[in-house]
Amino acid sequence: MSYVEDVTASTDWASVAESSHHDPHSVLGAHPHKDATDRTVTLIRVRRPLASSVSAVFRDGTRLELVHVAHGIWEAQHDGSPVAYRVATTYNDDPETIIGDPYRHLPTVGELDLHLIAEGRHERLWEVLGAHHRTIDGDTGVAFAVWAPDATAVRVVGDHNGWNGESHAMRSMGVSGIWELFIPDLAVGATYKYQIRTRAGVWIMKADPMAQAAQVPPETASVVTRSTYSWSDGAWMTRRAATHAVAQPLSIYEVHLGSWRDGLGYRDIADPLIAHVTDSGFTHVEFMPLAEHPFGGSWGYQVSGYYAPTSRFGSPDDLRFLIDRLHQAGIGVIMDWVPGHFPKDAFALAKFDGQPLYEHPDPRRGEHQDWGTLIFDYGRPEVRGFLVANALYWLREFHVDGLRVDAVASMLYLDYSRKDGEWEPNIHGGRENLEAIRFLQEVNATAYRLHPGILMIAEESTAFPGVTAPTDHAGLGFGFKWNMGWMNDSLQYIERDPMYRSHHEGEMTFSFVYAFGENYLLPISHDEVVHGKGSLLAKMPGDHWHKLANVRAYLAYMWGHPGKKLLFMGQEFGQLAEWSESRQLDWWLLDQPSHAQLQTFVGALNRTYRAQAPLWERDNDGSSFSRLGAPTWDPTVIAFERRDAHGGRLVVVSNFAGVEHGGYRLELPRAGVWNEILNSDADVYGGRGSGNLGMVVASPDDGRAPTATLTLPALSTIWLRYQGEPHVPTINNG
Repeated sequence: MSYVEDVTASTDWASVAESSHHDPHSVLGAHPHKDATDRTVTLIRVRRPLASSVSAVFRDGTRLELVHVAHGIWEAQHDGSPVAYRVATTYNDDPETIIGDPYRHLPTVGELDLHLIAEGRHERLWEVLGAHHRTIDGDTGVAFAVWAPDATAVRVVGDHNGWNGESHAMRSMGVSGIWELFIPDLAVGATYKYQIRTRAGVWIMKADPMAQAAQVPPETASVVTRSTYSWSDGAWMTRRAATHAVAQPLSIYEVHLGSWRDGLGYRDIADPLIAHVTDSGFTHVEFMPLAEHPFGGSWGYQVSGYYAPTSRFGSPDDLRFLIDRLHQAGIGVIMDWVPGHFPKDAFALAKFDGQPLYEHPDPRRGEHQDWGTLIFDYGRPEVRGFLVANALYWLREFHVDGLRVDAVASMLYLDYSRKDGEWEPNIHGGRENLEAIRFLQEVNATAYRLHPGILMIAEESTAFPGVTAPTDHAGLGFGFKWNMGWMNDSLQYIERDPMYRSHHEGEMTFSFVYAFGENYLLPISHDEVVHGKGSLLAKMPGDHWHKLANVRAYLAYMWGHPGKKLLFMGQEFGQLAEWSESRQLDWWLLDQPSHAQLQTFVGALNRTYRAQAPLWERDNDGSSFSRLGAPTWDPTVIAFERRDAHGGRLVVVSNFAGVEHGGYRLELPRAGVWNEILNSDADVYGGRGSGNLGMVVASPDDGRAPTATLTLPALSTIWLRYQGEPHVPTINNG
């Protein structure tokens, strides 16, 4: 029996012809072969159903005519070892086409890559999986690689083949579950998906989980992309690597990019956003999720493309431009990251290869019933590696300075939002999700190891211990934790009529009890100004003037309180309406003096905060803080001292009553001059201009601690900075 007869009789031949073979490269392409005389020759085979003629075209211009063997497969024998060629094909009277042969190329995924992927330890996974524009052995095209271990066959489909993948079946890389194919002649911008045959024999269509670009929703295909961006933020990145964020000022402006201003993309928003953030004095911008997502109403929190910046606002390089420009302006960039759940959309991660793959197979662990989303299988190495590498991807490829990790509490507890009987305990009988905990520890430790100076921030609302403790001390390893308790308590307090606040002082001060148990960040986030909660200004009691005074007093108290700061967009100028992702902020309010004055105040607040080390240098050190109160005591007055590491002292005094306290006596930590460096009631900010004429003097009082007499305007916060002993002129009797 001849070699051709043997092959055409095999099941391999038929399945290759049907594009359902797990290793089409074993039949197609160029293969060494012993002919009848025992000479080593090369057999070249290609699949060209319905072709009229097929030839292999070598680099020197010579041709080898192929003959049709069976099932649309053509073959010819070439003397010598395999050499590079392209394939010329004619169909009836159509012009001849000459293209590269995907099946003559070696695998683009190496053995070390496969090993690291299987162990979940490939720290640059995005460089191996996905779609990459490359030149290989003279052919320029795109290398595709996807993880689909339960698939029985995988094809690449797209505009290049009329969304018919029969000519582009992928090769299985064995037990790794990786499928691979290099397609010559494909260019950047090509759209594609994977066509996957499940165990049940059903073909399904999926977007690439590792795609670095996607079509603009509602279209769902992946897009081949390649960055050509040249960064100019080297000075920023060098400074960042040498910075310990816990001991630095951190004041974050949270932004939903689509509704900050209408119609602005990544590039368009750069100049106006930089101008506004600079004017308002914030140190960082935090973008709500920018990874690709199918439904805009999810605000980006239901991600379908973890490695693809949403195409709603431009290309990946456009996002790089925005971040680069922010860095050059001295503004850091934090991005919301959502490893806690993903949507069930059929084109994306859900049952990716026909079986639960990225999601946990047990719905008690793999589904968020309240949110209608799926939960990652954190115990599976490849899934854990997918997520860890994703965090590193944003930090490395986009120079993001930090990740705010969404919904950490939902990841930590197996019984999160579940009733009895709806969850399965861990191996020790407890409610903690041990696999998710190990994942969070790994992603934090790895991110900080590879990118010193970054911020890993947990949105975590429970009493889970050690969220910001180092992983080598059994902590989760985050840099910061949102102080949700402070947020809820303080908002509840400030919404009350001042007449009743004296009975609820604990809502504002209970946070002092635990303020140093974690590295906290105080947030007034998007969640607090949506879904009927109203804007920050709208929460305040009283008429418009009193609302604005309450906001100023509250923000100055917040900025003085231990912990870093976050404020959602619009609150800096007193947005009246609650936020909606479907429309831009009410910028017209800045035409009204009272709202412009509020933004002026926030700018002064931020700049004064940044200049005063006592307010941020020792945020995680309880010995840097003291509560003040005597000798006068009023439950609507909250006073405390902050100290830096070099003797600097600053006192914060808030009067949340609706009336002014004149002649208010307060013991201060040192005798001498205390300058009033901030007063939320100053007339330049829209207040009544009441205060302490720029300074107060604390003097010993009958053996008691130094005491000052203060004027505390209604609904106000003042900051007093210690300047030292008062200067007493020397009398010259000479």
